[in-house]
Amino acid sequence: MSPTRPPADPPGDDTLDLRLDELVTLLEGGHLDAEPLDAEPLGAEPLGAEPLDGDLLDSVASWNPVHTAAGVFQLVPVRLDRDLGLVARWMNDPAVAAFWELAGPETVTAEHIRTQLDGDGRSVPCLGVLDATPMSYFEVYRADLDPLARHYPARPHDTGIHLLIGGVTDRGRGVGSTLLRAVADLVLDHRPRCTRVVAEPDIRNTPSVSAFLSGGFRFAAEVDLPDKRAALMMRDRALRHAL
Repeated sequence: MSPTRPPADPPGDDTLDLRLDELVTLLEGGHLDAEPLDAEPLGAEPLGAEPLDGDLLDSVASWNPVHTAAGVFQLVPVRLDRDLGLVARWMNDPAVAAFWELAGPETVTAEHIRTQLDGDGRSVPCLGVLDATPMSYFEVYRADLDPLARHYPARPHDTGIHLLIGGVTDRGRGVGSTLLRAVADLVLDHRPRCTRVVAEPDIRNTPSVSAFLSGGFRFAAEVDLPDKRAALMMRDRALRHAL
């Protein structure tokens, strides 16, 4: 449940830095080539309220396990020495590779993950561990500091998520929806300045879009990204107990 990546770009392009002029525009309150989707809530924090240093995602590694309908779930940040083989195997599953485009030798997946680990912390790759078993891969990222912010009216601290379910037996039975809801709620619980969690699955990936809808996200718009047409999905803090 991740954006398709253009073949000409290196893996991990979804976490490349914005150009300085674009980032300045965003921090000063501009929306980068985006049309408004909805009104800003009253009391929204002004753009640029947080310095671009320190922990940009409020210590994902410290987020506690949560009880879900599928079992006890926890996000565990990826370690390449421990987790590369498992994640690379998932990336080579044809159903995953069709949208993540990271199939191939382990070095392909390693480069994609290392780009995030060696960055400034705006994207954190994690294993999704259910009842002590790693069974999914998540990326939790600062959507407002990501190139995605060029394509929609980003708010400060918007937090994005990508997801893939590793095990075939965990697909198609509602586990993805359960985990998406759980991770979105973890973000909202641990990131008090974040007013919404966003995602941008490929519009063609019907199972992914359906999972987000069942997981408490709403469909906000279709957006044209450089590599795909995406469904912009949002889980709003104000609506988290209504959806």
